[in-house]
Amino acid sequence: MNEVLRLARRAAVGDSKVLVTGESGVGKDLVARTLHAESARSRGPFVAVNCAGLTETLLESELFGHVKGSFTGAYRDKIGKLQAADRGTLFLDEVGEMSLRMQALLLRFLESGELQRVGADERGRRVDVRVVAATNRNLAERVAAGEFREDLLYRLRVIHIHVPPLRERRADIRPLVAHFARRRDSQTEFTTQALELLERYRWPGNVRELQNIVEHAIWQSDDAEVSASALPRAIRQTETLVPTGERRRQIADELYEALVNGGCSFWAHVHPLFLARDITRHDVRELVRRGLRTSRGSYRALLTLFGMEPQDYQKFHNFLSAHECKVDYREFRSGETGGISARRSLLPELESRHAAAAVRPS
Repeated sequence: MNEVLRLARRAAVGDSKVLVTGESGVGKDLVARTLHAESARSRGPFVAVNCAGLTETLLESELFGHVKGSFTGAYRDKIGKLQAADRGTLFLDEVGEMSLRMQALLLRFLESGELQRVGADERGRRVDVRVVAATNRNLAERVAAGEFREDLLYRLRVIHIHVPPLRERRADIRPLVAHFARRRDSQTEFTTQALELLERYRWPGNVRELQNIVEHAIWQSDDAEVSASALPRAIRQTETLVPTGERRRQIADELYEALVNGGCSFWAHVHPLFLARDITRHDVRELVRRGLRTSRGSYRALLTLFGMEPQDYQKFHNFLSAHECKVDYREFRSGETGGISARRSLLPELESRHAAAAVRPS
């Protein structure tokens, strides 16, 4: 993080465009704010826009502004965020979610500096704005897939700053815990055991998740010392999820129990263990086998059982196929396989939850 801050302070000296990358929750917006605060534009406005939170039409109006009557609901003229950020910094968060049309409009602005408000006929005014963009997507892969403009990527990535995930900078966990605890309650301290559990956890939600966990634990604790028991079950389960030599035969059972009853999920907990080689292909196959016994051979029911979303169906199959962890479902659909009867009562609930999730609007 010292290197990230060094790059941010050096980049702040000029007006070059900056692309900040990193997983969700690592603090890309804080890097952007540091760039602005350390720059000659610090007295100007810092304007942030979440590109993923608006539809294409609304995002165009939000960025460029519109004139009265240009579309239904445009009852008055409105200036856009680009004009509002004049002589300051515009932060485009989640820029990778922009549609191709919006990418073309943004590229035109970056090349000319001219604003064209929605519905306006006259030539747009020029503004002096420094653009800092951020994304948790791999834009090079998006370019290869035809989902992001290559010329826009080169325009945005004049300077590239990558913020590493929290699991790659575990030394930051204790100072961050102390910082969040001071903001919440200056008298609160975490026990050594609690801090060790926090350091072992893989933090799929990164620093944002850590902040939420600290606030949750302080709220759960009855006194000024926060013990391990105040942490969520998924954090306390971390220690039992990492297998040792003596427990290798039982690891699939323990993973299954953590997923079904321990508040863990496949992508947040099992998948990172596999990538870190803490568990093997055999362990994953046995875990899938355990799940298929319960679901009577239904891979779709495994999504709910293992804490995944309905839209993860193909992603889950691709993962299993790529790593040779797939199990033939047919053996679990014929006759009574061992363990089915003990779990039959769980199936109606799983199926109803999966059906409800499948029709829930995104």
